[in-house]
Amino acid sequence: MMYEFTIVVPIYNEENSIARLGKELNNYLKVALKKTVVLFVNDGSTDNSQALLEQICCNNPLFSFLQFDKNYGLTAAIKAGFDAAETELIGYIDADLQTSPLDFNLLLKYTTEYDLVTGIRIQRRDTFFKKLSSNLANKIRRAFTKDGVEDTGCPLKVIKATYAKKIPLFNGLHRFLPAMVLLQNGKIKQVPVQHSSRIEGKSKFGFWNRSIGPLTDCFAYLWMKHKYLNYKVVKKGN
Repeated sequence: MMYEFTIVVPIYNEENSIARLGKELNNYLKVALKKTVVLFVNDGSTDNSQALLEQICCNNPLFSFLQFDKNYGLTAAIKAGFDAAETELIGYIDADLQTSPLDFNLLLKYTTEYDLVTGIRIQRRDTFFKKLSSNLANKIRRAFTKDGVEDTGCPLKVIKATYAKKIPLFNGLHRFLPAMVLLQNGKIKQVPVQHSSRIEGKSKFGFWNRSIGPLTDCFAYLWMKHKYLNYKVVKKGN
């Protein structure tokens, strides 16, 4: 069977979420608009996440995993998933399930016309300080990238593999996916999605790496943008 869509799920110390995560993703596979597989990327978890991942992958042939030797961060986990995916479309969702896999179908409807479709979290179920730092980060990033994306931190995205695999790996990459697609002359679309409170575990991001940290990443992005080369092959022969 030829699959069309890979969902990449970064994992770092999510042992309390994995059973529910597997259940919710399996429920989505039954109603997905595209033939879908799931790829978990274990970013060097130090808890029981790996054993639990192996268990749910053993029980579901549509689930697979990559395991890092140590913790490299969210950026590396996402890029490793992009590089390993073998489908035309690639999705990304956080393991905390504050966004719903079911909303991938809302995004997939636009993939014929757009090269990256990203969610916008409506009625966010986060603390005041988390929303404040996230809004600050979005304003800083938009000032640098001019990409017009309202909620780049939304952990629900679909991107065409041809664009995802050409994105260079750099720290903070996950904050610049729409901007990187625009650098490749791609088209992006923003779609409202639902947002829920976190049930299990705790956020891996605090005030610094959610608000002030992105500022340094923006300078790295500007340097990379200045050096970025975008080419298109129009003919290939023997």
